[in-house]
Amino acid sequence: MQTTTQTLRFDVVGPGGRETGETIELTDFAAVVAGYTGRDVAAVQHHIDELAAIGVAPPPEVPMFYPVASGSVSTSGTFSIIGDETSGEIEPLYVRHKGRFYLGIASDHTDRRLETVDIGDSKRACPKPTAGTVVRVPDLAALSLDECRARSWVDGRLYQEGTLDGLRTPADVVGLLLDRTALGDRDFVCLGGTLPLIGGTFHYGANWRLELSFPDGTAIDHTYTITKGNES
Repeated sequence: MQTTTQTLRFDVVGPGGRETGETIELTDFAAVVAGYTGRDVAAVQHHIDELAAIGVAPPPEVPMFYPVASGSVSTSGTFSIIGDETSGEIEPLYVRHKGRFYLGIASDHTDRRLETVDIGDSKRACPKPTAGTVVRVPDLAALSLDECRARSWVDGRLYQEGTLDGLRTPADVVGLLLDRTALGDRDFVCLGGTLPLIGGTFHYGANWRLELSFPDGTAIDHTYTITKGNES
């Protein structure tokens, strides 16, 4: 797992979005994107088979964990990216800091052209925009996202919407991550999977908005803008 000394800072909220006044800062942490995290194993395999049919190599493990540069995870609102075919998607963000867990949201912004060649490289080619707010999780094993509603927009158009009951549970994803890696007690952030796109087609827009709402009224959102970088 790659690490960095860059600081990632979050404001912590409690039930109902209540401000706690607590802030956490991660400085030496690992970052990873979990892929193929669908709860329906047969459906995940069908998706893998579809990708294989167009030349995308199947993952060696399911789910698959892709390490990314920790410095690519950022609460910034503007990012410069080289490439015309990149797009984001909302994902739950599992955060471990000093042995405690928190839940946030992030966008697995990805180079879709490169994705057909190497999925890991396609994820590492783009930043991972992240909301600056997280919810404290007293017990990861008890955390369910099944009734949480996730939505994303691109250039003002609704892009994704639905509950997260189709994903593996947070405890399942984090447990497998810890079993398969040498993280030990290190702080980490892990993007935990996403839901289908409305219409099933990628949109390569500039302005992105993410939102995750909880049954108790808590909501986390984030907006970011992509600008085109220069080839060097």
